[in-house]
Amino acid sequence: MFKTLAILYCVILSGAASGSGADQATRNLYKRPASLPFPADNAYSPARESLGKTLFFDPRLSGSNWISCATCHNPGLAWGDGLPKGLGEGMKPLDRRTPTLLNLAWGEIMLWDGRADSLEAQALMPLTSTAEMNMPQDKLVAKLRSIPGYPALFEKAYPGEGLTATTLAKALATYERTIVSGMAPFDRWIQGDDKAISTSAARGFMLFNGKALCARCHSGWRFTDDSFHDIGLADGDRGRGAILPGIEVLQHAFKTPGLRNIDRRAPYMHDGSEATLEQVIEFYNRGGQARRPNQAEDVRPLGLTDQDKADLLAFLKTLTSIDKPVQLPALPQ
Repeated sequence: MFKTLAILYCVILSGAASGSGADQATRNLYKRPASLPFPADNAYSPARESLGKTLFFDPRLSGSNWISCATCHNPGLAWGDGLPKGLGEGMKPLDRRTPTLLNLAWGEIMLWDGRADSLEAQALMPLTSTAEMNMPQDKLVAKLRSIPGYPALFEKAYPGEGLTATTLAKALATYERTIVSGMAPFDRWIQGDDKAISTSAARGFMLFNGKALCARCHSGWRFTDDSFHDIGLADGDRGRGAILPGIEVLQHAFKTPGLRNIDRRAPYMHDGSEATLEQVIEFYNRGGQARRPNQAEDVRPLGLTDQDKADLLAFLKTLTSIDKPVQLPALPQ
């Protein structure tokens, strides 16, 4: 696999260096999928998407009646909250930064530490967490059943299943799968529009796939390998290692975030410790902060010049799309 990737990266570098945009191999590597994937037991329907969207924006899913899913996953903030750490029940800071929901339909495992193996499994976690939305599952179902309008919406979306915790999770997951970043300048460039990005950004793409080692983890059209790595942050959070304590390489390891719309998603890292993309680039340039035996081997001093850093930043900004504003749903009363 690594030999194949190395060959592809050589092809990428040669195409970018020639100023020809991108050849077919590069286009295939970064090709956007033509359709959304949905699991067989939760197939897509407009009724399910509509129900999921309504639930997503409804603060009554929380014990306090003021926190909705959209409170932390704000579409105006690239589906995050713009804070170093998320806020939960009673406005208390959570342990980690809120991750974006962009492009999770293709995700293989969810959350910073991989606790959930699907969007359906993830959907109920923040709702029932006492630190987050603080709404016990049985009370949440009873509460929604008592709101005129919701039982009928659930029956329409999931005929014969009704309003249950399972269908609630399925509806939320259906809507979340539709949260997809749009076409960005980078996409137009790899499709052959040589003028879609700047010369500096094209050099940054070469660095991204070469000297800067970014593509070793940030791969594919979503720019993530969906895996877990210790990148050398100095905090004591064990990440995936707390779930799998017997696997040394996963100690202090966190899921690789995708990079779509990354310049709108500050601050960065699972702990929100890096305020800007410039700081993130400098963090990797010096090889991280901590020095642990299980730290990812590609996190090491890079020797990037000031021009290299500027070019990398220019490239990262080409991954941002201008997406349609989200229309808020009318909530059942």
